[in-house]
Amino acid sequence: MARKKPEQETELTYEEAMNRLEGVVRRLEEGDVPLEEAIVLYQEGVNLARLCGKKLDAIEAQITLLLEENGEGKEKPFQLEGEL
Repeated sequence: MARKKPEQETELTYEEAMNRLEGVVRRLEEGDVPLEEAIVLYQEGVNLARLCGKKLDAIEAQITLLLEENGEGKEKPFQLEGEL
């Protein structure tokens, strides 16, 4: 299984990284992966999860900055429509 180098993983979009992570999870959940390959997949999954987390943190920072620039100056917790 050919893996991308970590430098290339940072070039993935959030959606691409999440899709790859879902593929890794699916393969691991199937249970018929040899141990050595499962460890490589697990490591790739951890790296992809970290990448997704970093991308979400960066987007949260951008949104906070935009809110500050628009004079809203305080952070508000994210709330989905219909949540109380």
